[in-house]
Amino acid sequence: MIRKLLVANRGEIARRVIRTCREVGVSPVAVFSDPDEHAPHVREADAAVRLPGAAPHETYLRGDALVAAALAAGADAVHPGYGFLSENASFARAVLAAGLTWVGPDPDVIDAMASKVAAKKRMAAAGVPVLPELDPESADEFPLLVKASAGGGGRGMRVVRSAAELADQVAAARREAESAFGDGTVFCEPLLEHARHVEVQVLADAHGTVWALGERECSIQRRHQKIIEETPSPAVTPQARERLFTAATRAAEAIGYVGAGTVEFLYTDDGSFHFLEVNTRLQVEHPVTEEVFGLDLVAWQLAVAEGARLPADPPVPHGHAVEARLYAEDPARDWRPSSGTVHRFAVPGGVRVDSGVEDGSEVGVHYDPMLAKVIAWAPTRHAAVRKLAAALDRAELHGLVTNRDLLVRTLRHPEFEAGNTHTGFLDQHGLTTPEPVDVRPAALAAALALAERRRTALPLGWRNVPSQPQRAAFEHGDDVVEVDYRHTRSGVETSLDLTVVAASPDAVTVERDGVRTTFPVAVHGDRVEVGAVSLRLRPRFPEPEAGVAEGATVAPMPGTVVRVAVAPGQVVAPGAELLVLEAMKMEHRVLAATGGTVAAVLVRAGQQVDAGDVLAVVGEARS
Repeated sequence: MIRKLLVANRGEIARRVIRTCREVGVSPVAVFSDPDEHAPHVREADAAVRLPGAAPHETYLRGDALVAAALAAGADAVHPGYGFLSENASFARAVLAAGLTWVGPDPDVIDAMASKVAAKKRMAAAGVPVLPELDPESADEFPLLVKASAGGGGRGMRVVRSAAELADQVAAARREAESAFGDGTVFCEPLLEHARHVEVQVLADAHGTVWALGERECSIQRRHQKIIEETPSPAVTPQARERLFTAATRAAEAIGYVGAGTVEFLYTDDGSFHFLEVNTRLQVEHPVTEEVFGLDLVAWQLAVAEGARLPADPPVPHGHAVEARLYAEDPARDWRPSSGTVHRFAVPGGVRVDSGVEDGSEVGVHYDPMLAKVIAWAPTRHAAVRKLAAALDRAELHGLVTNRDLLVRTLRHPEFEAGNTHTGFLDQHGLTTPEPVDVRPAALAAALALAERRRTALPLGWRNVPSQPQRAAFEHGDDVVEVDYRHTRSGVETSLDLTVVAASPDAVTVERDGVRTTFPVAVHGDRVEVGAVSLRLRPRFPEPEAGVAEGATVAPMPGTVVRVAVAPGQVVAPGAELLVLEAMKMEHRVLAATGGTVAAVLVRAGQQVDAGDVLAVVGEARS
């Protein structure tokens, strides 16, 4: 019987496990790194143990420290969540050796599936269809996909379309895999473009019962990492579903799987599919399965770890569920991660929100940039998708750049609504490029709300020269938005084709063509959030700033330099790779804005940099 459970993870999944602990009467224990000291999951647990340090290898990837934390807190079991050490057989063995219950499959099973190369061979022997393996050093079939043998989540994956880029992409994949999983082994397989990513949730007990709990469609991806998932898949036919479930069950039985896991496949429109991997843990997207099947997978994980038997048949599914992952990142800037303070995090009711943050949370650079998962259930796919899009559209997400607008655009795209998705969907439809939006009404609302906040004993809008309008300027992304207005006896006059009905420090109502719209306004320092529009106030008298040398390339985010690709005196073309930064567990290439000669390289591999630090300087090409 599990009485006290150490949750060997952080953020959203730690809170998710703690929530189930409360429901089933188990006392949860949290662990935390120094940056996570005040994180929600720490406060919500009954006890918490510090893991000194910040980087994953110092904290959440230290199996010895996690086992010591469990013993110090008097825990009798460990739940690994997902990511970090959740699929690390050595950690599972250390937990068991300490006399603790491991909430997961047997370490030998984890080992069997840890290497994707070995896993594919084992699945082929069990009669599960697999893709051929290609040699990373001499592959000659393109396009192909380089993959990390020891992990997933999109890390260590690279698309290669020609032999000329193979070596560089394999090297980059190895670096990222080594950083994320401690194992730089990679392999290659043919890239099935326009295929779907479909997976089957399995749950098995130690008495021989295996459930196949539906399939999940996970084809909407960025950087080979899922961002929208749903169940059931809009493409899988009843006949193909039966074959998928048979293959997934056969895979679980072939390795003696016990617990919750996922068997992943690539699925093509003709109904054929190929094995990708077995995730020997709970998946990020497990909530859609829970919503459709009406069960708690974490509760079943605990029960199975205690030796419980599953009923002979799984629950009957009902309706449709869709999940979207909210990330602190900018899709229009090559998915650049965003860090800072979450000033406001609120999603309207009617949907499930599994979040790792709350108002006031700090998002740093050490961990994955996922903020939350928003899940909608409805009797039909159309209703679930519409419900999720509306909730995201109305969400208050203040303080960080997020992928919210991309998610809404995707959910409302006609091809997504029709179920015509595949792993290249975002690129095919150009969805990473923001749609043109007139933000001037929002900027006017911001200016009027700020004016209300500055109200003094003088009448609002009082000026020595009343004929001159008042002006305000804001930054919206890379654009500068200017608005002007003037207070008169009859109200507020503006150059925009609308009428100001009311203004307060927190909301402004305008009318256009007989339609009234109210803009909620929230101010956080120089940031002004107007509904879903995020603006930055431009100061009237900017402070002088230290000049940056012409041709200087600065760090777009805090991170670690993992590779420098150029040297002083080298001639580079526009768009050439200057160096590679690692931030939030992903590599980000820093490219030359213009061509020329590298005048200086100011950083070295392994060096930590802050946003705005000068990395290199490219001058005019020498004749």
